[in-house]
Amino acid sequence: EVQLVESGGGLVQTGGSLRLSCALSGGTFDGYTVGWFRQAPGKEREWVACFSLPDRVFYYGDHVKGRFAVSSDHAKNTVYLQMNSLKPEDTAVYYCAASRWATDTTYDQKHQYAFWGQGTQVTVSS
Repeated sequence: EVQLVESGGGLVQTGGSLRLSCALSGGTFDGYTVGWFRQAPGKEREWVACFSLPDRVFYYGDHVKGRFAVSSDHAKNTVYLQMNSLKPEDTAVYYCAASRWATDTTYDQKHQYAFWGQGTQVTVSS
């Protein structure tokens, strides 16, 4: 069974950086689109970025473009989300998710992702 485990969250000041990790067990990331989502208190879970491993294409939301970057380490079966120039509005629980069905027009849709991690808290202080 595929399981995802996030790590790397924490408390950081405005302008700081964090790197989140998403480790997959029970399989490999080959053939998956790996997405990052976040959910702030009282808000809907929103898509942040993703990496389509089959197509080797990265996608980013406008709200994080230029500040966040997704990367992967095939040997470690891990996908990363490097977050720079963090803002208080980036505060949320961050989730990674994996999908075998997401396409270049559906990668930002939560229901495309069958596997989810437990989430990791990111708090940016002003």
